[in-house]
Amino acid sequence: MAKLNVKKGDKVKVISGKDLGKEGTVLRGVPESNRVVVEGVAVAKKAQRPTPTNTRGGIIEVEQPIDASNVQLICPECDKPTRVGHKLNADGKKVRVCKKCGAEF
Repeated sequence: MAKLNVKKGDKVKVISGKDLGKEGTVLRGVPESNRVVVEGVAVAKKAQRPTPTNTRGGIIEVEQPIDASNVQLICPECDKPTRVGHKLNADGKKVRVCKKCGAEF
């Protein structure tokens, strides 16, 4: 099982697929299938039956998982999509770094 380079709450940009160019935050990661769910990307309509919690039912919009290779992390410092590198910081912890400017995530 491969480890994902993006985590929940990261800001990402879609680099391929029908939602090319869209930006959003990662809502959750699914490392078993190398997929991520991004806010406002790959939205599908789903028919929902009325339940005790949702008394109305109807058609709702749900974000579907997309492959993690189709998104790039946006660096908070240079504000550009970038590849993710790894290095050890001063405390000896492994951290993610921007390949363009070298900033830590």
